[in-house]
Amino acid sequence: MAETFDPSSPSFVADPYPAYAELRARGRAHWYEPTRQWLVPHHADVSALLRDRRLGRTYLHRFTHEEFGRTPPPSGHEPFHALNDHGLLDLEAPDHTRIRRLVAKAFTPRTVERLAPTVRRLAAELAGAFVAEGGGDLLSAVAEPLPVAVIAEMLGIPEPDRSLLRPWSADICGMYELNPSEETARRAVRASVEFSAYLRELIAVRREDPGPDLVSALIAAHDDEDGGRLGEQEMVSTCALLLNAGHEATVNTTANGWWTLLRHPERLAALRADHGLLPTAVEELMRYDTPLQLFERWVLDDIEVGGTVIPRGAEVALLFGSANRDPAAFDRPEALDLSRACNPHVSFGAGIHYCLGAPLARLELAASFGELLRRAPAMRLVAEPEWKPGYVIRGLRELRVEF
Repeated sequence: MAETFDPSSPSFVADPYPAYAELRARGRAHWYEPTRQWLVPHHADVSALLRDRRLGRTYLHRFTHEEFGRTPPPSGHEPFHALNDHGLLDLEAPDHTRIRRLVAKAFTPRTVERLAPTVRRLAAELAGAFVAEGGGDLLSAVAEPLPVAVIAEMLGIPEPDRSLLRPWSADICGMYELNPSEETARRAVRASVEFSAYLRELIAVRREDPGPDLVSALIAAHDDEDGGRLGEQEMVSTCALLLNAGHEATVNTTANGWWTLLRHPERLAALRADHGLLPTAVEELMRYDTPLQLFERWVLDDIEVGGTVIPRGAEVALLFGSANRDPAAFDRPEALDLSRACNPHVSFGAGIHYCLGAPLARLELAASFGELLRRAPAMRLVAEPEWKPGYVIRGLRELRVEF
Protein backbone atom coordinates (compact mmCIF):
# COMPACT_ATOMS: atom_id res chain seq x y z
CA MET A 1 0.00 0.00 0.00
CA ALA A 2 1.26 3.43 -0.86
CA GLU A 3 1.89 5.42 2.32
CA THR A 4 0.82 8.61 0.60
CA PHE A 5 -2.78 7.40 0.13
CA ASP A 6 -4.50 9.08 3.07
CA PRO A 7 -8.06 10.35 2.51
CA SER A 8 -8.07 11.89 5.99
CA SER A 9 -5.20 14.22 5.08
CA PRO A 10 -6.05 17.71 3.75
CA SER A 11 -2.92 17.68 1.59
CA PHE A 12 -3.98 14.40 0.00
CA VAL A 13 -7.52 15.67 -0.65
CA ALA A 14 -6.05 18.80 -2.25
CA ASP A 15 -3.97 16.72 -4.67
CA PRO A 16 -4.48 12.93 -4.63
CA TYR A 17 -2.94 12.36 -8.05
CA PRO A 18 0.72 11.66 -7.03
CA ALA A 19 -0.56 9.01 -4.61
CA TYR A 20 -2.62 7.47 -7.40
CA ALA A 21 0.43 7.26 -9.65
CA GLU A 22 2.27 5.46 -6.86
CA LEU A 23 -0.61 3.02 -6.39
CA ARG A 24 -0.72 2.23 -10.11
CA ALA A 25 3.03 1.64 -10.17
CA ARG A 26 2.83 -0.77 -7.22
CA GLY A 27 0.12 -3.02 -8.56
CA ARG A 28 -3.50 -3.54 -9.41
CA ALA A 29 -5.12 -4.16 -6.01
CA HIS A 30 -4.06 -2.85 -2.58
CA TRP A 31 -5.47 -3.61 0.86
CA TYR A 32 -6.16 -0.40 2.81
CA GLU A 33 -6.61 -1.20 6.48
CA PRO A 34 -8.13 2.12 7.72
CA THR A 35 -11.29 1.54 5.66
CA ARG A 36 -10.83 -2.24 5.21
CA GLN A 37 -11.19 -1.98 1.45
CA TRP A 38 -9.29 -3.16 -1.60
CA LEU A 39 -8.17 -0.15 -3.64
CA VAL A 40 -8.30 -0.61 -7.42
CA PRO A 41 -6.42 2.19 -9.27
CA HIS A 42 -6.10 1.10 -12.94
CA HIS A 43 -8.53 2.22 -15.63
CA ALA A 44 -8.92 -1.23 -17.24
CA ASP A 45 -9.73 -2.85 -13.90
CA VAL A 46 -12.09 -0.09 -12.76
CA SER A 47 -13.94 -0.17 -16.08
CA ALA A 48 -14.21 -3.98 -16.05
CA LEU A 49 -15.32 -4.24 -12.41
CA LEU A 50 -18.04 -1.62 -12.92
CA ARG A 51 -19.56 -4.10 -15.39
CA ASP A 52 -18.79 -7.30 -13.44
CA ARG A 53 -21.95 -8.85 -11.96
CA ARG A 54 -19.86 -10.64 -9.32
CA LEU A 55 -19.80 -7.26 -7.59
CA GLY A 56 -22.75 -5.26 -6.37
CA ARG A 57 -23.74 -1.98 -4.78
CA THR A 58 -25.62 -4.09 -2.24
CA TYR A 59 -25.47 -7.69 -1.12
CA LEU A 60 -28.90 -7.88 0.51
CA HIS A 61 -30.52 -9.31 -2.64
CA ARG A 62 -28.44 -12.46 -2.05
CA PHE A 63 -27.31 -12.51 1.57
CA THR A 64 -28.29 -11.36 5.02
CA HIS A 65 -25.84 -9.11 6.85
CA GLU A 66 -24.80 -12.10 8.98
CA GLU A 67 -24.33 -14.44 6.00
CA PHE A 68 -22.12 -11.83 4.36
CA GLY A 69 -20.04 -11.36 7.51
CA ARG A 70 -21.23 -7.80 8.05
CA THR A 71 -22.81 -6.02 10.99
CA PRO A 72 -26.25 -4.50 10.32
CA PRO A 73 -26.33 -0.70 10.50
CA PRO A 74 -27.54 0.82 13.78
CA SER A 75 -31.32 0.94 14.06
CA GLY A 76 -31.12 4.71 14.57
CA HIS A 77 -29.79 5.05 11.01
CA GLU A 78 -32.89 3.38 9.53
CA PRO A 79 -34.44 6.55 7.99
CA PHE A 80 -31.25 7.15 5.97
CA HIS A 81 -31.10 3.54 4.77
CA ALA A 82 -34.81 3.44 3.94
CA LEU A 83 -34.27 6.44 1.67
CA ASN A 84 -30.88 5.46 0.27
CA ASP A 85 -31.26 1.71 -0.14
CA HIS A 86 -34.38 1.92 -2.33
CA GLY A 87 -32.73 4.20 -4.89
CA LEU A 88 -31.28 3.05 -8.20
CA LEU A 89 -27.70 3.67 -7.16
CA ASP A 90 -27.81 1.08 -4.35
CA LEU A 91 -30.00 -1.62 -5.89
CA GLU A 92 -29.17 -4.69 -7.93
CA ALA A 93 -31.27 -6.84 -10.26
CA PRO A 94 -34.11 -7.63 -10.36
CA ASP A 95 -35.25 -4.50 -8.47
CA HIS A 96 -32.71 -2.25 -10.20
CA THR A 97 -33.76 -3.50 -13.64
CA ARG A 98 -37.44 -2.92 -12.96
CA ILE A 99 -37.04 0.54 -11.39
CA ARG A 100 -34.55 1.80 -13.96
CA ARG A 101 -36.87 0.73 -16.76
CA LEU A 102 -39.74 2.60 -15.13
CA VAL A 103 -37.67 5.72 -14.43
CA ALA A 104 -36.32 5.68 -17.99
CA LYS A 105 -39.90 5.89 -19.26
CA ALA A 106 -40.25 9.21 -17.45
CA PHE A 107 -36.66 10.48 -17.67
CA THR A 108 -36.38 10.38 -21.45
CA PRO A 109 -34.10 12.23 -23.89
CA ARG A 110 -37.18 14.27 -24.80
CA THR A 111 -37.50 15.32 -21.14
CA VAL A 112 -33.93 16.62 -21.20
CA GLU A 113 -34.44 18.26 -24.59
CA ARG A 114 -37.55 20.02 -23.28
CA LEU A 115 -35.52 21.35 -20.35
CA ALA A 116 -32.76 22.81 -22.56
CA PRO A 117 -34.29 26.32 -22.92
CA THR A 118 -34.88 26.47 -19.15
CA VAL A 119 -31.31 25.37 -18.42
CA ARG A 120 -29.87 27.99 -20.77
CA ARG A 121 -32.14 30.73 -19.39
CA LEU A 122 -31.20 29.93 -15.78
CA ALA A 123 -27.50 29.79 -16.66
CA ALA A 124 -27.73 33.17 -18.40
CA GLU A 125 -29.58 34.75 -15.46
CA LEU A 126 -27.15 33.43 -12.86
CA ALA A 127 -24.04 34.34 -14.87
CA GLY A 128 -25.46 37.77 -15.70
CA ALA A 129 -26.22 38.56 -12.04
CA PHE A 130 -22.79 37.31 -10.97
CA VAL A 131 -21.02 39.51 -13.52
CA ALA A 132 -23.18 42.51 -12.57
CA GLU A 133 -22.05 42.06 -8.96
CA GLY A 134 -18.42 42.21 -10.07
CA GLY A 135 -17.66 38.67 -8.92
CA GLY A 136 -17.64 36.85 -5.61
CA ASP A 137 -17.95 33.14 -4.84
CA LEU A 138 -18.60 31.40 -8.13
CA LEU A 139 -19.57 28.21 -6.35
CA SER A 140 -22.45 29.65 -4.32
CA ALA A 141 -23.53 32.18 -6.99
CA VAL A 142 -23.54 29.98 -10.11
CA ALA A 143 -22.31 26.41 -9.59
CA GLU A 144 -24.81 25.51 -6.84
CA PRO A 145 -28.01 27.31 -7.86
CA LEU A 146 -28.14 26.10 -11.46
CA PRO A 147 -28.41 22.31 -11.04
CA VAL A 148 -30.61 22.69 -7.94
CA ALA A 149 -33.00 24.93 -9.87
CA VAL A 150 -33.01 22.57 -12.85
CA ILE A 151 -33.77 19.40 -10.89
CA ALA A 152 -36.37 21.28 -8.80
CA GLU A 153 -37.99 22.47 -12.04
CA MET A 154 -37.87 18.93 -13.35
CA LEU A 155 -39.49 17.46 -10.23
CA GLY A 156 -42.05 20.24 -10.04
CA ILE A 157 -40.92 21.53 -6.64
CA PRO A 158 -42.44 24.95 -5.91
CA GLU A 159 -39.91 27.78 -5.98
CA PRO A 160 -40.37 28.82 -2.29
CA ASP A 161 -39.35 25.29 -1.21
CA ARG A 162 -36.19 25.02 -3.29
CA SER A 163 -33.87 26.48 -0.66
CA LEU A 164 -34.49 23.32 1.40
CA LEU A 165 -32.99 21.00 -1.20
CA ARG A 166 -29.28 21.74 -1.11
CA PRO A 167 -28.91 21.44 2.72
CA TRP A 168 -30.84 18.16 2.70
CA SER A 169 -28.68 16.82 -0.11
CA ALA A 170 -25.40 17.89 1.51
CA ASP A 171 -26.31 16.23 4.81
CA ILE A 172 -27.43 12.99 3.15
CA CYS A 173 -24.32 12.81 0.93
CA GLY A 174 -22.10 13.08 4.00
CA MET A 175 -22.85 9.39 4.57
CA TYR A 176 -21.09 8.48 1.34
CA GLU A 177 -17.72 9.49 2.76
CA LEU A 178 -15.30 6.94 4.20
CA ASN A 179 -15.98 6.11 7.86
CA PRO A 180 -18.60 8.83 8.46
CA SER A 181 -18.87 10.06 12.05
CA GLU A 182 -21.94 9.61 14.23
CA GLU A 183 -22.60 13.36 13.95
CA THR A 184 -22.58 12.99 10.15
CA ALA A 185 -25.03 10.10 10.49
CA ARG A 186 -27.27 12.13 12.78
CA ARG A 187 -27.49 14.95 10.23
CA ALA A 188 -28.12 12.47 7.41
CA VAL A 189 -30.93 10.79 9.35
CA ARG A 190 -32.60 14.10 10.13
CA ALA A 191 -32.34 15.22 6.49
CA SER A 192 -33.68 11.85 5.31
CA VAL A 193 -36.72 12.13 7.58
CA GLU A 194 -37.48 15.70 6.50
CA PHE A 195 -36.84 15.14 2.79
CA SER A 196 -38.86 11.90 2.74
CA ALA A 197 -41.82 13.58 4.42
CA TYR A 198 -41.65 16.48 1.96
CA LEU A 199 -41.54 14.15 -1.05
CA ARG A 200 -44.42 12.00 0.22
CA GLU A 201 -46.55 15.11 0.50
CA LEU A 202 -45.52 16.27 -2.98
CA ILE A 203 -46.32 12.84 -4.44
CA ALA A 204 -49.74 12.86 -2.78
CA VAL A 205 -50.50 16.26 -4.33
CA ARG A 206 -49.38 15.08 -7.78
CA ARG A 207 -51.53 11.95 -7.55
CA GLU A 208 -54.57 14.19 -7.15
CA ASP A 209 -53.42 16.89 -9.55
CA PRO A 210 -50.82 15.65 -12.10
CA GLY A 211 -48.68 18.19 -13.91
CA PRO A 212 -46.01 18.26 -16.63
CA ASP A 213 -43.28 17.34 -14.12
CA LEU A 214 -41.16 14.25 -13.49
CA VAL A 215 -42.98 13.28 -10.28
CA SER A 216 -46.26 13.09 -12.21
CA ALA A 217 -44.54 11.09 -14.95
CA LEU A 218 -43.10 8.66 -12.39
CA ILE A 219 -46.57 8.16 -10.91
CA ALA A 220 -47.95 7.44 -14.37
CA ALA A 221 -45.10 5.16 -15.47
CA HIS A 222 -45.82 1.45 -15.55
CA ASP A 223 -43.99 -1.59 -16.84
CA ASP A 224 -45.65 -3.02 -19.94
CA GLU A 225 -44.12 -6.42 -19.25
CA ASP A 226 -45.77 -7.09 -15.90
CA GLY A 227 -47.83 -4.00 -15.13
CA GLY A 228 -45.50 -3.03 -12.30
CA ARG A 229 -45.35 0.49 -10.91
CA LEU A 230 -43.04 2.28 -8.53
CA GLY A 231 -43.98 1.78 -4.90
CA GLU A 232 -44.18 4.91 -2.77
CA GLN A 233 -40.81 4.33 -1.06
CA GLU A 234 -39.21 3.60 -4.41
CA MET A 235 -40.63 6.84 -5.79
CA VAL A 236 -39.45 8.84 -2.77
CA SER A 237 -35.98 7.31 -3.03
CA THR A 238 -35.85 7.89 -6.79
CA CYS A 239 -36.73 11.58 -6.41
CA ALA A 240 -34.14 12.02 -3.64
CA LEU A 241 -31.48 10.30 -5.74
CA LEU A 242 -32.28 12.45 -8.77
CA LEU A 243 -31.72 15.52 -6.63
CA ASN A 244 -28.57 14.32 -4.85
CA ALA A 245 -26.88 12.71 -7.84
CA GLY A 246 -28.36 15.29 -10.19
CA HIS A 247 -26.60 18.24 -8.66
CA GLU A 248 -23.77 17.27 -6.27
CA ALA A 249 -21.49 16.17 -9.09
CA THR A 250 -22.45 19.08 -11.35
CA VAL A 251 -21.76 21.64 -8.62
CA ASN A 252 -18.28 20.26 -8.01
CA THR A 253 -17.49 19.74 -11.69
CA THR A 254 -18.29 23.41 -12.29
CA ALA A 255 -16.19 24.78 -9.43
CA ASN A 256 -13.35 22.27 -9.82
CA GLY A 257 -13.40 22.88 -13.57
CA TRP A 258 -13.05 26.64 -13.26
CA TRP A 259 -10.26 26.19 -10.71
CA THR A 260 -8.52 23.95 -13.24
CA LEU A 261 -8.98 26.43 -16.08
CA LEU A 262 -7.74 29.37 -14.01
CA ARG A 263 -4.56 27.40 -13.27
CA HIS A 264 -4.08 26.77 -17.00
CA PRO A 265 -4.36 30.27 -18.53
CA GLU A 266 -3.23 29.20 -22.00
CA ARG A 267 -5.93 26.51 -22.16
CA LEU A 268 -8.53 28.94 -20.83
CA ALA A 269 -7.50 31.51 -23.45
CA ALA A 270 -7.90 28.89 -26.20
CA LEU A 271 -11.38 28.02 -24.92
CA ARG A 272 -12.37 31.69 -24.76
CA ALA A 273 -11.22 32.06 -28.35
CA ASP A 274 -13.12 29.01 -29.57
CA HIS A 275 -16.34 28.10 -27.76
CA GLY A 276 -16.69 25.21 -30.19
CA LEU A 277 -14.31 23.38 -27.87
CA LEU A 278 -16.95 23.32 -25.12
CA PRO A 279 -18.21 19.73 -25.63
CA THR A 280 -14.75 18.17 -25.44
CA ALA A 281 -13.67 20.67 -22.77
CA VAL A 282 -16.52 19.57 -20.48
CA GLU A 283 -15.51 15.92 -20.89
CA GLU A 284 -11.87 16.76 -20.23
CA LEU A 285 -12.64 18.76 -17.09
CA MET A 286 -14.65 15.80 -15.76
CA ARG A 287 -11.71 13.51 -16.49
CA TYR A 288 -8.96 15.78 -15.24
CA ASP A 289 -10.43 16.38 -11.78
CA THR A 290 -13.52 14.23 -11.33
CA PRO A 291 -15.83 15.18 -8.44
CA LEU A 292 -16.48 11.51 -7.57
CA GLN A 293 -13.10 10.08 -6.66
CA LEU A 294 -14.14 6.67 -5.38
CA PHE A 295 -17.01 4.24 -6.00
CA GLU A 296 -17.56 1.28 -3.68
CA ARG A 297 -18.71 -2.22 -4.59
CA TRP A 298 -19.27 -5.40 -2.54
CA VAL A 299 -17.66 -8.63 -3.74
CA LEU A 300 -20.52 -11.13 -4.09
CA ASP A 301 -18.35 -13.94 -5.47
CA ASP A 302 -14.57 -14.30 -5.35
CA ILE A 303 -12.73 -12.27 -7.98
CA GLU A 304 -9.08 -11.98 -9.00
CA VAL A 305 -7.38 -8.68 -9.83
CA GLY A 306 -3.79 -8.82 -11.02
CA GLY A 307 -3.14 -12.13 -9.31
CA THR A 308 -4.74 -11.04 -6.03
CA VAL A 309 -7.80 -13.02 -4.98
CA ILE A 310 -10.40 -10.75 -3.40
CA PRO A 311 -12.89 -12.92 -1.51
CA ARG A 312 -16.64 -12.77 -1.24
CA GLY A 313 -17.64 -10.39 1.56
CA ALA A 314 -14.85 -7.91 0.83
CA GLU A 315 -15.38 -4.35 -0.38
CA VAL A 316 -13.53 -2.79 -3.29
CA ALA A 317 -12.93 0.92 -3.75
CA LEU A 318 -12.79 1.74 -7.44
CA LEU A 319 -10.59 4.83 -7.72
CA PHE A 320 -12.21 6.92 -10.45
CA GLY A 321 -9.71 9.75 -10.00
CA SER A 322 -6.81 7.36 -10.57
CA ALA A 323 -8.47 5.58 -13.50
CA ASN A 324 -8.99 8.94 -15.20
CA ARG A 325 -5.25 9.68 -15.03
CA ASP A 326 -4.03 6.22 -16.08
CA PRO A 327 -1.43 6.49 -18.88
CA ALA A 328 -2.52 3.07 -20.14
CA ALA A 329 -5.86 4.60 -21.11
CA PHE A 330 -5.03 8.26 -21.86
CA ASP A 331 -2.32 9.96 -23.86
CA ARG A 332 -0.43 12.41 -21.59
CA PRO A 333 -3.00 11.99 -18.77
CA GLU A 334 -1.45 14.72 -16.58
CA ALA A 335 -1.95 17.28 -19.35
CA LEU A 336 -5.17 19.26 -19.65
CA ASP A 337 -6.21 18.83 -23.29
CA LEU A 338 -9.53 20.56 -23.96
CA SER A 339 -9.71 19.11 -27.47
CA ARG A 340 -9.03 15.52 -26.33
CA ALA A 341 -10.88 13.32 -28.84
CA CYS A 342 -10.35 9.93 -27.19
CA ASN A 343 -11.61 10.34 -23.63
CA PRO A 344 -13.00 7.14 -22.06
CA HIS A 345 -13.27 8.68 -18.57
CA VAL A 346 -15.30 6.83 -15.95
CA SER A 347 -16.74 9.90 -14.20
CA PHE A 348 -20.31 8.81 -15.05
CA GLY A 349 -19.62 5.19 -14.09
CA ALA A 350 -20.33 2.23 -16.37
CA GLY A 351 -22.49 -0.86 -16.55
CA ILE A 352 -26.00 -0.99 -15.12
CA HIS A 353 -25.30 1.93 -12.77
CA TYR A 354 -24.13 4.30 -15.50
CA CYS A 355 -25.44 7.75 -14.64
CA LEU A 356 -28.99 8.12 -15.94
CA GLY A 357 -28.66 11.91 -15.78
CA ALA A 358 -25.45 12.19 -17.82
CA PRO A 359 -27.14 14.02 -20.74
CA LEU A 360 -28.68 16.56 -18.34
CA ALA A 361 -25.34 17.07 -16.56
CA ARG A 362 -23.61 17.73 -19.87
CA LEU A 363 -26.31 20.20 -20.86
CA GLU A 364 -25.98 22.10 -17.56
CA LEU A 365 -22.19 22.18 -17.67
CA ALA A 366 -22.04 23.40 -21.26
CA ALA A 367 -24.62 26.12 -20.51
CA SER A 368 -22.88 27.27 -17.32
CA PHE A 369 -19.34 27.33 -18.72
CA GLY A 370 -20.55 28.87 -21.97
CA GLU A 371 -22.34 31.77 -20.28
CA LEU A 372 -19.38 32.63 -18.05
CA LEU A 373 -16.95 32.39 -20.95
CA ARG A 374 -19.09 34.87 -22.90
CA ARG A 375 -19.92 37.26 -20.08
CA ALA A 376 -16.69 37.23 -18.07
CA PRO A 377 -13.75 37.11 -20.49
CA ALA A 378 -11.45 38.68 -17.90
CA MET A 379 -12.41 36.49 -14.92
CA ARG A 380 -9.49 35.94 -12.55
CA LEU A 381 -8.88 34.34 -9.20
CA VAL A 382 -9.03 36.41 -6.00
CA ALA A 383 -7.53 33.82 -3.65
CA GLU A 384 -6.44 30.19 -3.84
CA PRO A 385 -9.41 28.09 -2.71
CA GLU A 386 -9.55 25.52 0.06
CA TRP A 387 -10.92 22.01 -0.37
CA LYS A 388 -13.73 20.65 1.74
CA PRO A 389 -12.62 17.72 3.93
CA GLY A 390 -14.67 15.14 2.01
CA TYR A 391 -12.73 12.89 -0.35
CA VAL A 392 -15.28 10.60 -2.01
CA ILE A 393 -17.32 13.57 -3.24
CA ARG A 394 -14.48 16.06 -3.62
CA GLY A 395 -15.06 19.78 -4.02
CA LEU A 396 -14.02 23.28 -3.03
CA ARG A 397 -15.41 25.28 -0.12
CA GLU A 398 -15.67 28.32 -2.41
CA LEU A 399 -14.09 29.81 -5.51
CA ARG A 400 -13.72 33.58 -5.26
CA VAL A 401 -13.15 35.44 -8.53
CA GLU A 402 -13.35 38.98 -9.90
CA PHE A 403 -13.55 40.58 -13.35
